[in-house]
Amino acid sequence: MTRRRRHWLLLPALYAAAQLPAHATNGDQMLGTNATQWGMAGAVIAAPQDSATLFYNPAGLTQLGMEEVRFDMGVGLLNPPREVNGIESDSNIYMIPNGAIAFRTSDRLTIGMGMGGISGMGVDFPAGATSNTTVTNLQIFKLAPGFGYRVSNDLSLGAALHINYQSLAMYYSNMPPLGNDLFLPQNQVYGVGLGMGATYNINKNWRVAGTYTSEQYMDEFRWNTEQGKYSMRLNGPAQTALGTSYSNGDLVVEFDIKHIAFGDVMDTVTLNTPFGANAMPFGWESQLVYALGTQYRLNETFTVRGGINYGKSPIGPEDVNMNVGSPAISEWHLAMGLTQKLTKHVSTSFSYTHAFENEITSSDGSTTISLSQNLLHFQLTYSN
Repeated sequence: MTRRRRHWLLLPALYAAAQLPAHATNGDQMLGTNATQWGMAGAVIAAPQDSATLFYNPAGLTQLGMEEVRFDMGVGLLNPPREVNGIESDSNIYMIPNGAIAFRTSDRLTIGMGMGGISGMGVDFPAGATSNTTVTNLQIFKLAPGFGYRVSNDLSLGAALHINYQSLAMYYSNMPPLGNDLFLPQNQVYGVGLGMGATYNINKNWRVAGTYTSEQYMDEFRWNTEQGKYSMRLNGPAQTALGTSYSNGDLVVEFDIKHIAFGDVMDTVTLNTPFGANAMPFGWESQLVYALGTQYRLNETFTVRGGINYGKSPIGPEDVNMNVGSPAISEWHLAMGLTQKLTKHVSTSFSYTHAFENEITSSDGSTTISLSQNLLHFQLTYSN
């Protein structure tokens, strides 16, 4: 058998490994970055909860209840049990840091910056889940400086620059018929995108909002191996969202619809190898996400929130065999949260989100993938 022929037999394993870590909630996109956003199940563009609105609707900076400055810092712990053909992956706890700050420079202009992990996990499947041991590690971190500007009492506009950091490593053992290991060491790339948004107050209770986040343009991963150089580009999908909210002071209810254009970046990905370029047909479809969140202030100290989020899996039965290591199939999410005001300026927030188990079997009946998720978030806020 020629070396080139052996390389082609290796490609299906690499196809799966390339996207193994990417299975965070709505496809590979998280519902939010901190406790208040997760507590609303991602329904946050029309009634922004905190300075992390920079990531989803920077115009929302003008709507924050602050005079000069607001800090929101926190961390999340993600537990995503996943199985392939009934065998569980190890490495089931991931930490997600986040933080954002906003400064009100005038009655009209608010500037800020947010940073946090927006996706990033890994898997550790033993031989038996598939025919080989597979271990991967993906980290995606975003920095977003931006502003919100109050055009009038009712209309606000905003924009943020998205600066992305991406890190990826893959290990695939004893790949037949080669009888050796595939190891692409940890590597990192950077990329950029743009987020824009608007909010409009219909009246004192009702608000509407719209946002657009461009495709996130990333540099190529490049790995040097004994066979030669491999390279691959993993851009992030463009997102468009519309939302509306009702608020009467104590009660806030918001409903959002979001389109995530996975079909533009994850239908087919090109892998460049020492033997030529190869199209990897992951087959992801674009996704519509529906989010409903509600918040109620019980008294001056406690505020509770909760929500539901649904998005059909971007992977269908016809795509399972190409996404064995990437069970990005969560659909229904239930969220709940609590904020406690500690002092006049300081508060803490907690949230818990559960993604209900979803299972998909390949069209040929050979492979079943399943995924559920649990996410606990803690947040500390200072607002003045």
